[in-house]
Amino acid sequence: MEPGSSGQRERTRKKGGAEIGPNPTDRGKAGSNHHILVDASGVPLAVELTGANVHDSIPFERLLDKVPPIRRPRGRPRKRPSKLHADKAYDHRRCRQACRRRGIRARIARRGIESSQRLGRHRWVVERTLAWLHRFRRLVIRYKRRADIHRAFLMLAVALLCFRFVSRFC
Repeated sequence: MEPGSSGQRERTRKKGGAEIGPNPTDRGKAGSNHHILVDASGVPLAVELTGANVHDSIPFERLLDKVPPIRRPRGRPRKRPSKLHADKAYDHRRCRQACRRRGIRARIARRGIESSQRLGRHRWVVERTLAWLHRFRRLVIRYKRRADIHRAFLMLAVALLCFRFVSRFC
C-alpha cells in the first residue's frame, strides 16, 4: 500500500457495491430494494433489484417487460395482464403511460386523493408475497456486495416460492 497525501496508509474503501444506495428512511444505511410483480394469487411474475435510494417508479417499466406470456387452455397466450393495482409510490406519469402503451388498465392510488383502504383489498397479496420472500434470511440483510450474487439468491427464492405454489396442485 502506498502512503496517501497525508502520509497515512489508505486502507479504507468506499463501502457498497452495485445497486446499493443510502436508505432515506433508515439513517442513511446502505441497502437495496426488492420490487416484485405478482398475479392475483400471489405468484411472483417478475422481480427487480435496485438501490434503496432509487424511487419505486423507476424500475416499473422493466418489471412490466419481464412478465412472461400467460398460457391459456385455448387461444393465443396473453402477453400482459388486463389490469394492474399499485400503491401511491407508483403515482407517476411515466408509470401510467407505460401501462397505457401496453394496453393495461392502471389502478394506481393517487397521492393525496384516495385513501389506502380501497387499495388494501388488492395490495395485501403483494405484501404477503414479500413476507414469504423475506423469510429467506439471506435476502433481508444483504451480506454480499456484488449485485449479481444477491440477484441470484433473489431469483432462487422466487423459484422456490413458485415451486411451492406448483406443488400444491400436484
